[in-house]
Parts: sequence; structure tokens; C-alpha cells
Amino acid sequence: MLRLQTIICTFSLLSVAARADFKARNCSEVREACIGKGFSFAHVPLQEIPGEHLRVCSQGNTCCTQEMEDKFGQQSKQDFENLVDETSHVLRSTFVSRHKRFDEFFLELLENTERSLNEMFVRTYGKPYMQNSEVFENLFAELKRYYTGGNVNLEEMLNDFWSRLLERMFTLLNSQYVITEDYLECISKYTDQLKPFGDVPRKLKAQVTRAFIAARTFVQGLSVGREVALRVSKVSSTPACIRAMTKMLYCPFCHGMPSVKPCKNYCLNVMKGCLANQADLDPEWNLYIDAMLLVAQRLEGPFNIESVMEPIDVKISEAIMNMQDNTAEVSYRVFQGCGQPKPAGMTRSTRGVSDVFNARFRPYSPEERPTTAAGTSLDRLVIDIKEKLKLSKKFWSNLPEEMCVEDRVTTGNATDDDCWNGHSKGRYFPEVQKDGLTNQVNNPEVGVDITRPDTFIRQQIMALRVMTNKLRNAYNGNDIYFQDSSDEGSGSGSGSGCTEVCPTDTDGVASEAPVVEADRSGPVDDSDPLCTPSVALPTILVLSTLAFNQQWR
Repeated sequence: MLRLQTIICTFSLLSVAARADFKARNCSEVREACIGKGFSFAHVPLQEIPGEHLRVCSQGNTCCTQEMEDKFGQQSKQDFENLVDETSHVLRSTFVSRHKRFDEFFLELLENTERSLNEMFVRTYGKPYMQNSEVFENLFAELKRYYTGGNVNLEEMLNDFWSRLLERMFTLLNSQYVITEDYLECISKYTDQLKPFGDVPRKLKAQVTRAFIAARTFVQGLSVGREVALRVSKVSSTPACIRAMTKMLYCPFCHGMPSVKPCKNYCLNVMKGCLANQADLDPEWNLYIDAMLLVAQRLEGPFNIESVMEPIDVKISEAIMNMQDNTAEVSYRVFQGCGQPKPAGMTRSTRGVSDVFNARFRPYSPEERPTTAAGTSLDRLVIDIKEKLKLSKKFWSNLPEEMCVEDRVTTGNATDDDCWNGHSKGRYFPEVQKDGLTNQVNNPEVGVDITRPDTFIRQQIMALRVMTNKLRNAYNGNDIYFQDSSDEGSGSGSGSGCTEVCPTDTDGVASEAPVVEADRSGPVDDSDPLCTPSVALPTILVLSTLAFNQQWR
């Protein structure tokens, strides 16, 4: 009898303990947490069940069915992609918006400059300008084509502009002669020796070339940065990464602890494993940012495209005045080099040359500076982008840190004992891995194949490397071939040809053209004894002036 009473008493105690244990492992909190996160499961256990069916979380007693674990895995993939998207949003929007601002600014600057030149030249020169305005229209069309990625050699294009302008002006100034196409071709060969426009073409070539190389390359750089940021932020997670994310974010649910967040160092190891290839982008990204900051300096300095383009009408007008002032000398030297053209007869009026060009341009004073393009100034744009570029350095290696913050994933304290360590609630002891693919060989949370770099990421690294090389060349005033997807090609090969950092004195960038010794086929230098003016020279000069006046009437 005593033995029977002992057995009954023991059974009663075990029953009480079982009821107490059942109460401690109730899954009602998990059910509420799942509903709160928007999950719709066919069944959530009321209490823990055996977990032999689980493939990611612990197979001990669990609050998860296989359906729940499968859906947690699908959600983990989405959570990871959303985290990367959210964390990289500022970087992407910075490059998208700044590329748009700079592009709009430069295009509007070109339009404003062309409109200003046209208005001033119509007002100042009138009909002679309007009859030859296509020379200037072609200049701006080619500048715009170069900026937008066209295959334009800036130096050759500018040389061609001055040659065409010389041909037009020479024809007008010598309208008493029949100037044929062959004769004009002869004149164009000796533009550098004649220097009819003074030193303006040399200085303007140096300034415009360096300014446009810097502007175009900088906008192309922003475009490449934008595309890399957009593409790399759209990550494709590996099965090992999804498994690690599921274990980190949702296995606490299966353990009946849905409110417990992952330990920070645990999160860092998971993210470093999942983003191992993205971290390898960082070294090339940082070099690219440094190169962008270098070219930004060119947009602030003496090659500022805004300061070069706004007064370009004044500079071209100055060149025209130089041609006017030296009409007699230029005509004489052309006649000596290319021969005397046939007379065309004189039926025009004798209006004076000075009456045609009686209004000289003057430089802008600060208070008369034209309205800036795109409602801002280049200085303000550059200051803004430099700040943003500096903040974007080391972005890809810092991404795990940015993702593993308290308001996103973790408890926020690396030594917290009340966080999820992947197995239970408690401190996480493994060492945090370094950045990059090769450093994940011993990652305790994510299985990473370090022998298979991501091909897509390597393509982005190469795109950055190519752009960095182009930016460095642009900083030195050189332009290299660049295939723009929005146009047929680019890369004019123009620039000063510097291999080191070039001088910033724009007046001294281009060297004087070598003096070609005069012979019977070209213009003759004034110092050559064979070219002493003949007694007929005064008559020629008078006839030239009269004919010019008649044409420009």
C-alpha cells in the first residue's frame, strides 16, 4: 500500500511540473508577432512541437511548422534586398540628382551663351553678321555635340572655326576681287602664320578645350557613379545568405522569442558574408571618388566652363576687331602668299570700314553678369557635390555597419547579453570578420565560396577603373576615347597633351605655332627682304578699303 501511494504522489508531481513547463513554452506570442508582420499561415502551433522537420532553425522543440520556416526564408530574401535598397538610397539619389543638375546646367549654359552672342552680334554688326551667322551656329552645335558625347576633336573644330571666320571676313574685306574656293583654301593654310585675330584664338582654344574636357568628363563620371550605385544596390542573394538571414531574423520566432533582436556582431558577420563581393568594389570606388574630386577642382579654377563661356562673345568680338585693325597688312600678306585675285569691278558705295564696326564690346562688370544657368551657379553646384562625394567614400565596405543598426536589425549593443546569437538569447562570441571576399573563408555564419568572385561586381569594378583613368586624364587636360551609350562615340583626343599636372595659367597653355619660312607659295614675313612693299602697295590698300566698304554697306 505504501508503495502504491508513493507512485501516485510521484505521478502527481510530474503532472504539475509538466503543466508548468507547458505554460512556459506557449507559442501565443509567436502567433501575435506573425500576424503583426503580415504573415498568413495555415497553422501556428499553440505550444511547442518537435522540430525534426526544420532545415534552418534548431530541430529541438519549436513554435514553427515547415510552412512557417519556408515562408520565413522567402521573407528573409526580401528583407535583405530591402535593407540594401534602403541603406543605399541616399547614395543612389545623390548621383541621380547631381548628374541631372550638372547636365541641365551645362546644356543651359551653352544655350544662354549662344543666345547672348547672337543678340549682341545682331545689335552690334547687323546684316553682315546675320548673313554669316551659320559660322557661329556651327561652333555652338559642335560644342554641344562634343559635350553630349559626340566624336569631336575640340582643337581641330576650333581651328576650323577661325579658318571659316577668316575666309568670310577676308571675302567681305576684299569684295573688289573674285575670291574663289581654291583661293580661300590657300588662305586657310596660313591662318597660324597670319594671326589675323591676334592672340585670341590661342588663348580661347586653351580655355575652351580644358573647360569642356573637365565638364564633359565630370558629367560622364557622375553618370558612371549613378549606374554603378543603381546596379550594385540591386543585389542577388545567394542561398547561403538567405539561410543565414533566416536564422538571424526568424529563428527567434521558432524559439518562442519573436521580440529578441540579433546581436550586433552576429549581424555584422552575416552581412559581411552576404555582401562580400560588394565590399570588393570599395577600393576602386574610393579611387574613382578621389578622381572625381580632382576634376571638381578644375570646375572651380581657371578652367571653369561658366567663366570661359559667358564672355565668349566679347572675346570673339575682340578677335574681329583685331582683324579689322590689321586688314591692310593681312590682305597684303595673303596676296603675296596666294597671289593677286582677279578684280571684280567696283560698283559699291565707299562707306568706311570703321563705320561698320563702330561699336566695340566691353567686358561684363560684376553687376551685369548674365543670369546663371539652371537658376544656380557652377560654384554652388561644385561645393555641394564635393561634400556629397566625400561622404560616399568607403560606402560599400561600410554597408554592413549601416545595415546592422538598432533601428534596422540589431539591439545596437555589441556586448548585449539579451540578444539573439543564432542559437539562443545570450552574448555572441565569434570574432567579426574583415571586409571582402577572401576574408570570408572562415565566416562562422555564411558559407562563401571565395574562389568564385561575382562576375557582375567585377564588371562594375572595371567600369569604375576605366572612368577613373579618364577622370585623371581630364584633370591633366587630356581627353581619351570614351564610348558613350547615349551617342555614337566620343573622345576627341583633344587637350594640351600634358602627362603631368599642367600649369593653371591659361595664357601659357598653348605654345606659339612654329614660324614657317616664307616662299612663293605662302604668306611672306615682313622682315623678309624679298617682300619689301612695291610702289603699287598704296594703290592696293586704297582699293581694298573701298571695296570692303562697298560690300559691307
